[in-house]
Amino acid sequence: MTGEVHVSVDELRLSQELAGDGSRAGSADVAEYALWLGDDALILSQQLGAWITRAPELEEDVALANIALDLLGHARSLLRYAGSWDGRTEDDLTYFRDEPEFRSSWLVEQPNGDFAQTVARQFAASAYMFELHSALRTSVDPTFAAIAEKALKEVDYHRDHAVQWVLRLAGGTDESRRRMIRAIADVWPYVGELFRDEPLIDRLGGVAVRPSSLRPGFDAVVDAVFADAELETPAVADSSAGGRRGSHSTPFGHLLAEMQVLARRHPGATW
Repeated sequence: MTGEVHVSVDELRLSQELAGDGSRAGSADVAEYALWLGDDALILSQQLGAWITRAPELEEDVALANIALDLLGHARSLLRYAGSWDGRTEDDLTYFRDEPEFRSSWLVEQPNGDFAQTVARQFAASAYMFELHSALRTSVDPTFAAIAEKALKEVDYHRDHAVQWVLRLAGGTDESRRRMIRAIADVWPYVGELFRDEPLIDRLGGVAVRPSSLRPGFDAVVDAVFADAELETPAVADSSAGGRRGSHSTPFGHLLAEMQVLARRHPGATW
């Protein structure tokens, strides 16, 4: 399994090597794009961590913890790179930004819900991240390219893990199938935001990946998995999500308060 704890520790070491030189952050736009990607990984990691000791089986406790650690490693690499533009650390960006300063998508902000809800969210997120990191490896920015090269190996496992659970729940009992269908319907309105081309993308040129270009690969994976699971892609309108612009979903405030409370109550504390 690729998401082992020691792999994530290695990844955190890589983030220090990749983003330790502040001169490598060329502009505020580069930093903003790093926040887009880093915040998605950070918030999804926080969400998955809440399943530890609560997953439906012991092996899944371990798997979700490993995936969360992988994503945390991606977040640290990207947030450190974002902060190198203006001197903020990854901890500053994680614990001392207010809600409008985050750039996470609404998809990753959605509550864990029951296990099917988490699986549906994870399937959509990991399928998107696989397409993203596959394309980002050719970025003209060497830091983004290096982070993507490393992250892709782990996201490949994350996607496969989610696919197996979609198939397992959809093909299980009547109740597990019902919950899987409901979860996909609940999650799908938030998928469209991932592929929306914001003005930032035009300004970055070859540094960034155009989100809309990732949609065909994403849809191909979804169509294949849903065909195997005998599921239909929900015909739902996209939400009014604006996470890339700092407008967040209602559940995000609660998640952020829980994530930041210790650091804000004891700023600068070490142990």
